[in-house]
Amino acid sequence: MTDPFQPAEDNQPQAGVDEHDPVRSPEAIEAARKVFAGPISFLKSAPALQFLPDPTVPEVAFAGRSNVGKSSLINALTGRKALARTSVTPGRTQELNFFDVGEPMLFRLVDMPGYGFAKAPKDMVKKWRFLVNDFLRGRQVLKRALVLIDARHGIKDVDREILDMLDKAAVSYRMVLTKADKIKATELQDVTERTIAEARKRPAAHPDIIATSSEKGMGVAELRAAVIEAIG
Repeated sequence: MTDPFQPAEDNQPQAGVDEHDPVRSPEAIEAARKVFAGPISFLKSAPALQFLPDPTVPEVAFAGRSNVGKSSLINALTGRKALARTSVTPGRTQELNFFDVGEPMLFRLVDMPGYGFAKAPKDMVKKWRFLVNDFLRGRQVLKRALVLIDARHGIKDVDREILDMLDKAAVSYRMVLTKADKIKATELQDVTERTIAEARKRPAAHPDIIATSSEKGMGVAELRAAVIEAIG
């Protein structure tokens, strides 16, 4: 059986990215592999701020459109098939889901509710906006957000809304392309370069982009290293 914590054989640096980014070094990738190979468990879901766990360790949050493949990428990142719930109905998850990493605990992953689902009721959209905005502005232990962008479509206006929220909240974030195996290499290079150009315009954005595929394992090792780098 394939080791889920080994980088994919075809997992080469993507065109247009900074190959000197420290998360791409073999040492960083191996150190991150060891961390994510250890204990990881679901802690709780928080439908409102009063249900948040105590802010005792660093946190890294995942944000993205409802159908961007967020849960699948979290499962690939952690090497677990069903740690994060996936749904055939985009927009189903409307809570902040927390996962403990390490024993003793080193940090937490936060799966934020998906955004941009066209059929979501207006009251649900309003509730999402208040929950996410308050979380971003008030969570002192939040070290970085990873904003997932579907490589097939690039950044959409609904993505820019969350980028604006992160910039205003002064939360450091890195954009991550998902489903990179679904497009041609030339198309991936183009969307990567366009995403980098967007990142360079934004005050809180990390300048480097990671292209990933939860199905093929592409970029997953680098993403693990990016999480470890973010918590310092």
